[in-house]
Amino acid sequence: MKKSRGPLIDRPTPADYVVDVIVVLLCGLIAFCSIVPLWHVIMSSFSDGKTLLTHEGMVWAPLGGFTLEGYSHIFQNSEIIRGYVNSFLYTVWATALCWLISFTGAYAMSRDTKLKTFMRVFLMIPMMFGGGMLPTYMVIRALGWVATPWALIIPGCTNTMFVIMMMNGFLSVPREMSEAATIDGANHFVTLFAILRPHVRNMSFVIILNSVVGQWNAWLQASIYVPNNREYWPLQLFVRELTQNNVNFLQASNPDYSRYLIQFAVIVVATLPIIITFPFFQKRLESAALAGGVKE
Repeated sequence: MKKSRGPLIDRPTPADYVVDVIVVLLCGLIAFCSIVPLWHVIMSSFSDGKTLLTHEGMVWAPLGGFTLEGYSHIFQNSEIIRGYVNSFLYTVWATALCWLISFTGAYAMSRDTKLKTFMRVFLMIPMMFGGGMLPTYMVIRALGWVATPWALIIPGCTNTMFVIMMMNGFLSVPREMSEAATIDGANHFVTLFAILRPHVRNMSFVIILNSVVGQWNAWLQASIYVPNNREYWPLQLFVRELTQNNVNFLQASNPDYSRYLIQFAVIVVATLPIIITFPFFQKRLESAALAGGVKE
């Protein structure tokens, strides 16, 4: 009588261990190369200005003692707080509109319609060809948005790539789900927001994250459309001005070496919200995996 064999166990081979080690080493190297520059900037912003100015190489710990003089110079300017508020409002509004346009547009592109092929080609044309800065400015001026916050919100709330990404997300959801909703009497809005939305959460968070990062770091549009309206300036434009005004501080008869720290402190101030926010998005991106809702 033959003995019954137990369940097959797929044991890793030596080659698998080698691959795992290589992957871990590469990921560690990439993480190290990403963290080290940021650590250098943070430690430099807490250092003594004169000591840092004469130092060469990597800064692993604050030089000359821990100090907040660089941040003191920044926040003595009350406009930095205004820039924070403006950047927050622009980011929230532009991201919300970007998600809504991408979400609804992608749903329409994923449906079987007569103009589906034409609309997809029409949508991809701006990805390959762009009018440029001057035609864009002419359009914004014709709309009367120059010197208004709308010039910083509306042009950045549409992205062809986001629409295509969301469309592929909808196409990955089994068609039987929307068909079952239609049979039950659901209209397009109910199908979109109640049935399909939970199954494309991962793609939604990808779009939201990319939009937040892009909008928060944007400064070029503000320098073009609202250069003389400081009440509409985002944080990045105030940071740019503060850095430019600090370039020639050594030419003073009695230079304030703490002003050398401004170029490091402004980087930390401008990127801190993104650094704090990203881990929360990362957690949602990992947990919001696409789940099928159809049982065969």
